[in-house]
Amino acid sequence: MYRIFIVEDDRKISAVLKRNMEKYGYDASCVTEFRDIMQELEAYAPHLVMLDINLPYFDGYYWCRQIRKKSNLPIIFISARAGEMDQVMAIDNGGDDYITKPIHLDLLIAKVKSVLRRVYGDYAASTGLAQSPESELNVQGLRLNLSRNELIWEKRKTQLTKNEQLLAECFMQQYGRTVSRDQLLGTLWDNAQFVDDNTLTVNVARLRKKLEELGLQSAIATVRGMGYKLILSAEQGETSS
Repeated sequence: MYRIFIVEDDRKISAVLKRNMEKYGYDASCVTEFRDIMQELEAYAPHLVMLDINLPYFDGYYWCRQIRKKSNLPIIFISARAGEMDQVMAIDNGGDDYITKPIHLDLLIAKVKSVLRRVYGDYAASTGLAQSPESELNVQGLRLNLSRNELIWEKRKTQLTKNEQLLAECFMQQYGRTVSRDQLLGTLWDNAQFVDDNTLTVNVARLRKKLEELGLQSAIATVRGMGYKLILSAEQGETSS
């Protein structure tokens, strides 16, 4: 049974969320101590976190960053903030998805099912990529360890979030070809029509930054009007814009 950890300070909303998660067969727990959310989260060991932004003491962005220091478990932001920048900040701080209040429960359940299926279910077991016995992809010396969510170049390595790993897999699978934005959206989210296009831009930017940490500058080139392309080694910088 999947465990859902609900971080919401409105008791009525958290109770509704908990009741609906349990209705669909999930185990759900609501945070009780907002001063130290990490202690409760680690004790409960959830498979997914629902995280509000406006919280006592520290906001949801802060707690998302704390979770990301220790775990790549999926995080869905749930907030009354409907602004574009709020959604971009949520993704930029490590969130996997975003839904606004008032909450449409059918949409929320669909997103929860989609994320769990992608991270733990059938989609996680078969990504459609050719994998080595060690669950590692290797393109032009760039290695992606799928079991540890690590990207490795020469002697450097960096940890990836789940979304960053999915993007890296897609780019490596399509190495040498331009990958359209629609294809990347489909890689990250089953229901791409519910996703603001800026969230993809932010996720690509985060992966670019991780590649830069490895010493790969301009490794993801923007192909205007078409999408993105992964370029490595001597090819770097020739087509980026």
